[in-house]
Amino acid sequence: MNQKLFFALLAVSFILSGAAHYAGWNETVQFVISAVAIVFVAGFLGKATENVAHYAGQRIGGLLNATFGNAAELIIAIFLIREGLFDMVKASLTGAIIGNLLLVLGLSLFLGGLKHKIQTFNRTLAGHNGSLMSIAIISLFIPAMFAGTKAITHEETQLLSFAVAGILIAAYILWLLFSLGTHKRFLADEAHPGETREPEEEKPAWSRSMSIVALVVATVMVAFVSEWLVGTIHAFTDRFGMSELFVGAFIIAIIGNAAEHSAAVMLAMKNKIGASVEIAVGSSLQIALFVAPVLVFVSFLFGNPMDFVFTTIELVAIGVAVIIAKSITQDGATNWYEGFLLVSVYAILGVAFFLI
Repeated sequence: MNQKLFFALLAVSFILSGAAHYAGWNETVQFVISAVAIVFVAGFLGKATENVAHYAGQRIGGLLNATFGNAAELIIAIFLIREGLFDMVKASLTGAIIGNLLLVLGLSLFLGGLKHKIQTFNRTLAGHNGSLMSIAIISLFIPAMFAGTKAITHEETQLLSFAVAGILIAAYILWLLFSLGTHKRFLADEAHPGETREPEEEKPAWSRSMSIVALVVATVMVAFVSEWLVGTIHAFTDRFGMSELFVGAFIIAIIGNAAEHSAAVMLAMKNKIGASVEIAVGSSLQIALFVAPVLVFVSFLFGNPMDFVFTTIELVAIGVAVIIAKSITQDGATNWYEGFLLVSVYAILGVAFFLI
C-alpha cells in the first residue's frame, strides 16, 4: 500500500474511532470502526518496529517485532482485566498463541514457500523453540488439572497460579539471556550449503530517532483504540450471538495480530524465514511464557486476581497448535505445503470455536 494512503487511512480511522467513542455512537458501529482502526495502528506499530529492528540486527529485531506485535494484545487484555472479563482474556491469549503458531506462521511458510520452494533456518533454534513450546503447554495444563480435580482450594489455586506465573517469567528472561547472550552465535540464522539468499532489503524509511518516536506514538495510539474497542465487546457479542470464547480467541486475536501478520509474511517472501519464524513462534512463546503470567500479576493490582486455569477447549486448541507447529519446524526446513497444513488446522479450530 502507498505510504501516503496508509497514513491517511490511519489518521481517518483513528479519528473516526475516537469520535464514535466520545460521541456515543451505536456500540456495534463503534466496535467495527475501532476494529478497523486497530488494524491500521497495529500496522503503524509494525512499520515502526521494523525500522527500529533494522538498527538492532535480525535476532533482536525479531524479538522486537514479536514484543511490539504483542503490544496490542497486551493492552487489550489489560483493559479486559479491568472490566473483569477474565474468560475473554484467556480466550484472547489462546487465540494469540494459536493464531501465531498456525495462521501467522502458516501464511509465512505458504507464501514464502511459493516463491522460494524450500526455506531453511537454524535447526538448533528450532529444537529450542520446540522445547519451549512444550514447556508452555505443560505450564498451562498443570494448574487446570489440579483445579479441575478440586484437589486444591480456590485460594491454593490462586497461589499455584502466582507460582507458575513467576516461574515462567523467570524462564523467559533466562531464555533471552541464553538466546541473545551466552549462546547467540549458535542460534544465528546462517545460510545452508547451496541455499541462495536474496540481497539485503533497502534501507529503512526513517532514521533511528524517528523510528523510536514513531514506536512510542504507535503504542499510545494502540492503547487508546484498545480501550475504545473493549468498551463495545459486550454489545457486539450480544448483537450477533457470538460466544466470548470465539470473539476473544479469533476476532480480537486476529485484530491484535495484524502487525505480526504483515511483518512475518513479508520477511518470509524476502527469504528471511529465520526472522519470520522468530516473529511467529517467538511471539507465541512470549504470550505463553511472559504476557499471560504478567497479566496474572496485573490482575492482582486491580484487586481482582485472575487465576492461570484455562478451559479444556483452550488447552486442546493450544496443544494441537503446539504439536503441529513443532512437527513442521523441528527439521529447520519449510515449504509451502507445510504452511497450508498449519492454516488448515487454524481453519478447523475456527469453525469449532464458532459453533460453541
